[in-house]
Amino acid sequence: MDFSFTSEQTQLADALKRFLTNEYGFESRKAIIASPTGVSPEAWAKLAELGLLALPIPEDQGGFGGSAVDLLVVMQELGRGLCVEPYLATVVGAEFIKQSGNPVLLAMLEKLAEGSLRIALALHEKQSRHEASNVETSARAQGAGFVVSGKKTVVVHGGQADLLIVSARVSGASRDRAGLALFAIDATASGITRRDYRTIDGQRAADIEFRDVSVDATRLIGRAGEGWEILDAVQDFGASLVCAEAIGIMEALNAQTLEYTKTRKQFGQPIARFQALQHRMVEMFMHLEQARSMAYLAAVKCAFGTVAERRRAVSAAKVRVGQAMRYVGQQAVQLHGGMGVTNELPAAHLFKRLTLLELTFGDTDHHLARFIAESVEQPAEARLRAAA
Repeated sequence: MDFSFTSEQTQLADALKRFLTNEYGFESRKAIIASPTGVSPEAWAKLAELGLLALPIPEDQGGFGGSAVDLLVVMQELGRGLCVEPYLATVVGAEFIKQSGNPVLLAMLEKLAEGSLRIALALHEKQSRHEASNVETSARAQGAGFVVSGKKTVVVHGGQADLLIVSARVSGASRDRAGLALFAIDATASGITRRDYRTIDGQRAADIEFRDVSVDATRLIGRAGEGWEILDAVQDFGASLVCAEAIGIMEALNAQTLEYTKTRKQFGQPIARFQALQHRMVEMFMHLEQARSMAYLAAVKCAFGTVAERRRAVSAAKVRVGQAMRYVGQQAVQLHGGMGVTNELPAAHLFKRLTLLELTFGDTDHHLARFIAESVEQPAEARLRAAA
């Protein structure tokens, strides 16, 4: 399989890299994190100008119709540049809308493409951990719409969003896959309370409460009670983007660690000359390259694979990337010494972001269990074909 990028993808990555290097450097990022909102309207406008917001939007809605593979290129660069803008949540939210087939919602994508709409994913609750179907937020039918009540926790960029993608239960028990519904709700709708805060990686999140929030039926994503398949597919799409972002971060962390070991001296010579530390750097590189291959495969299967192929590839990637994130991050901190955990160096910020990405859209243990379950459930004939 050819994993080479097209010239257009390479040019897009180069343009984004120049912006992040020249206008979104380490000191600029620190100032954005310390601002009241934790994001930069100027940087968001620049992402729109570069076409990154229009990239995943269908051409009928003013976008470029990009796939998960195109977004992989973008996420790698955003990871390398430690961007704290709400790009990940917004493009994953756009995927929910794209899969809805709802013309009212699809019309909103033009605003997203031009940069005037930000989306957050209000999907998880305090008891759910990584189980997306573990939903207690309720949506009861009322008139021509629904009334939504419940609480969502750690909604990334929930305080900065204009639109919330919300999972709620119209029937069934709290962990049933049947009975789920998905809604696109205005973030400022009556009955919504948002408590915004900063996370350890410099991003923003919010705990959101819905108190009898009236939602029109035109804001429904898919059919009421049949939201699981869309939820599962889009969460896998998001996990593939997380893997891509992690690749960019690990590339940056490896490069900075190598540079540090060339300048840090011990016993009269750079520590990069010590064979034991050279072996560690080689292991870090090997972990990165193995993780990169799995991240690329996950993106391809999200764009072009079957449901079974997508689920297995995404879980395999999340496991391998998770293992690599842990090893590369820990070794980078060790090789930096005490400086590796201070906010003065980018290495600490990169490590913190990797730590949060491990927990995003399912951690290593969750996806390992899912991969095993998918392998057991896969018919014997299909396993033989895959092995062949």
